Amino acid sequence: MLKMRLQRIGRKNDASFRVIVTDSRRGPKSGKHIDLLGSYNPKLNQFQIDGDKAKDWISKGVQVSDTLHNLLITNKIVEGKKKNVLPKKAPIINEEALKAEEEAKAAAAAPVAETTAPAEGVAEEAPTEEGAPATEEAPASGEVETPATAEEAPAEAVSETTEEAPASVAETEAGANTEEPKEA
Repeated sequence: MLKMRLQRIGRKNDASFRVIVTDSRRGPKSGKHIDLLGSYNPKLNQFQIDGDKAKDWISKGVQVSDTLHNLLITNKIVEGKKKNVLPKKAPIINEEALKAEEEAKAAAAAPVAETTAPAEGVAEEAPTEEGAPATEEAPASGEVETPATAEEAPAEAVSETTEEAPASVAETEAGANTEEPKEA
């Protein structure tokens, strides 16, 4: 099968390409191409090709590489859509479409949140059973119950946990920070 592709020429860090028609089983650097159609210099953005020859080869069934296909479309030699030449792991992302989707999701979620949330300034009343008070009252004795947290733990409990640490760990930490001077 014949393929129309780019053949790299030029020096290191100064790439330029030839547009060639070659057998797909041959490497592009073999030098055994069937036809030379033009050249492409990406640094200077110069693309020169014999458009009539290119159209003739395409009409004969020559497969065009994706990058060359995009160049032919850019220079209006052939009609069509550009192809994604990036690897499948990193597809082209349409940022405008993503923003529109996020805004649509946010707009759809906003009315739902407003209907479930109570209006400001209106207190919700808890359902009550008959005979039970509507709100919980503090204990009559004046004691206030508070949940126990790590910050409010007694100092004795904290010191016990540090004393139970293995001696080997404490020695290695202390020994790692200090060095004894060596005698000559």
